[in-house]
Parts: sequence; structure tokens; C-alpha cells
Amino acid sequence: MFRREDTVSGNYLDVKTDRPHDHVDRVREQWRAARPELDTAPLEIVARVGRIAALFDASTNALMGRFGLARGSWDVLASLRRTEPPHELSPTDLYRGLMRTSSAMTNRIKRLERAGLVERTADASDGRSRRVRLTARGRALVDEIAPLHLENERALLASLTPAEQEALAALLRTLAVGLERG
Repeated sequence: MFRREDTVSGNYLDVKTDRPHDHVDRVREQWRAARPELDTAPLEIVARVGRIAALFDASTNALMGRFGLARGSWDVLASLRRTEPPHELSPTDLYRGLMRTSSAMTNRIKRLERAGLVERTADASDGRSRRVRLTARGRALVDEIAPLHLENERALLASLTPAEQEALAALLRTLAVGLERG
């Protein structure tokens, strides 16, 4: 195969087809050489989604790091901000909604509470339960970060046209619904 390689990304362009190739293409080529009988077609999607998720997370964590946060903490704060005032949820609602473990959510809430971004309050309907509430400081931080976060996400998608973004979103929604149904 004739290639023109990008020395930064390691990706290359097949000069015969003018089609870009990435890490997943190289992995599939290696499997074809080692085990040609294997159907590696699922890698086209599954491996790419995994790599893209890691790249998205790295970019989001870099942005959030400027504010002393990581993506997981941002997810908690943003989840609370999206609720009606007083911007609170139960810890169970948070960990289920964010698909995290209970212990991971407990640790994250403790860190956010120490930073003054959330507070735990008694549940008005069940005095034995607690609620996690966004503080005024937490709300101000989310409101500051949200436009920057969305601009960062726009930049991550810049290699796709608006029509391609719409088509990809529809396909990913279909896949997500199918997987979530089990």
C-alpha cells in the first residue's frame, strides 16, 4: 500500500484511494496478515468508538483541569445544574444517571463538597436520606464552564460537516438505544 503518513497522529493517507487510514485500519491490516480468516469488521466501529471516547475524555479533562476538575466531577455538577432549583438529586439518582458505582459517586461527592461546590442536605420527604445540592459557587462554576465545554465539543467534531454530525448522531442514538435495552 502506498502511504503518506502524518508524523503527528501516525495516521496515513492511502495515495491510491485518497482515503485516510487510522490506528484501527492498521490493527485490521495486522489481523488480516496474522489471521486472514477472522472477520474484523466490528473493529471498524467498536475500536473506533473506544479510541474516540478516550480522545474526547482527554480533551474534556484538559479543559476541566483548568478549573481544578476532572470529567467525572464535571458530570456530577452539570447533572445537578440541569435539574430544577434547588438543583439537587439523591446520590442514587446521580450514580445511576451517570452510570458510576455507588462508592465512586460517594468519593466524588465528598471531593466536591470539600471544594464547596455541592452540599449534602436532608431529604424533606425522608429524613433518613440525603440529597446532593449544587451550591451557589458550584452553580457559578458550571455556568462559567458550560459554554467553554460546548465549544470544546464543537472543536472535537470540526472534521465532520453538520450533515455528517447529524447522521452520526442518529446512528449512535440507534446503537445506544439498542445496547441500553439489552
